[in-house]
Amino acid sequence: MFSFTNMQPRQVLTQVLNFALILSTAFMLWKGLSIAADSPSPIVVVLSGSMEPAFQRGDILLLWNRGMDTQIGEVVVYNVKGKDIPIVHRVVRRFGGGDKSLKLLTKGDNNLADDTELYARGQAYLDRSKDVIGSVVGYIPFVGYVTILLSEHPWLKTAMLGLMGLMVVIQRE
Repeated sequence: MFSFTNMQPRQVLTQVLNFALILSTAFMLWKGLSIAADSPSPIVVVLSGSMEPAFQRGDILLLWNRGMDTQIGEVVVYNVKGKDIPIVHRVVRRFGGGDKSLKLLTKGDNNLADDTELYARGQAYLDRSKDVIGSVVGYIPFVGYVTILLSEHPWLKTAMLGLMGLMVVIQRE
C-alpha cells in the first residue's frame, strides 16, 4: 500500500519538482507557438458543425497570423467583442486592403447565411488586424474531442487532473 509517510522528503520534493517541470514545459511550448505563429491562440478546437464537411467537431486547427493579406476562401478564426469563444469560418468577401484596413465577411460552410448576426452590435465586417486570431494552415482530425468532453463534463477534468497528480507523486525513480 502506498503512503506518503513511506517516502523520504527528498523523494516528495523530487516528485513535486517533476510535476512543476511538466507544467512549465507545456506553458513554454504554448508561448513559443504563440510567438512563432503571431497568434494569442495558435491551436484551437472546432466546437460546432458549422464548418462541415471541411472540419468536424473535435478537429484541432493550427493557426498562422503572419500574413495579413487574407483571401476569399481562406478559413480564419476570429473573436467577437464581448464573446470568449473563437469562431472558425471561411472568408466570403473582402473589402479594402493596401493602404486601407482589410475588412472581411465570413460564413460557415454548413450555414445558410453569413456571419453578420454573429458580429458585435453595429459591426458589419471583421477588421483583419483587430478581430482575426489567425488563418488555418493545418488540422488534426478528432484529437480535440477530449477538450470538448472535458468542457461538457467538468467532473472529468477534476478526475483527470487528480489522476495525473497522483501518478506523478506515486511514481518512484
